[in-house]
Amino acid sequence: MARFRPLAAPLVRPIRLAVLISGGGTTLVNLARKIREQQLHADIEIVVASRSDCGGVQRAAELNIPCRVVTRKSHPSVEAFSESIFAECRQKNVDLVVCGGFLALIRIPSDFAGRIMNIHPSLIPAFSGKGFHGHHVHEAVLNRGAKISGCTVHFVDDEYDHGPIILQQSVPVLDDDNPDQVAARVFEAECEALPEAIRRYATGRLEIDGSRVRMLPAE
Repeated sequence: MARFRPLAAPLVRPIRLAVLISGGGTTLVNLARKIREQQLHADIEIVVASRSDCGGVQRAAELNIPCRVVTRKSHPSVEAFSESIFAECRQKNVDLVVCGGFLALIRIPSDFAGRIMNIHPSLIPAFSGKGFHGHHVHEAVLNRGAKISGCTVHFVDDEYDHGPIILQQSVPVLDDDNPDQVAARVFEAECEALPEAIRRYATGRLEIDGSRVRMLPAE
């Protein structure tokens, strides 16, 4: 990505979000809770699920958030699949797309460059890329004998877990941990890191410069 500010001025209204999911929707629930508790000045305008049978579809219904199911197999190409997803986002006039446990590869249209975030359950570039999702990540962390893990919020590009990093938060990995214990600790970090990244985005002070993201001083 070239050097640019994805949002040129701070938002004085709630930031409008789309949330993309492929699983249980725990990230969606956390964001909804932060909004309800007035810790995040945002509205979730739409949820887009890549599977009709994922638990997040039911959770969106329970939260009274519109949800659309857009599957990869119903489209002839990644490009067509991506266009269907972003057509839903455009229709809702969202400011920012958040990938919360979204496992499908997408192509980023030019009007959404710098407008898509992902939360990944490791400290990128460690334990990231195709195949590293969910418990696969935490099992790999333990198998490698890592002493710390954590989460990464990054802008999305056309590769898995590759775009410019916005922020990271680390957690300890203890000698007697199992994957569930690491996952729970990392998820606690995710619950704070993603809303913080969204808050920073809404200030209009994030600048993308190649693979780096800077927080510019307040004007």
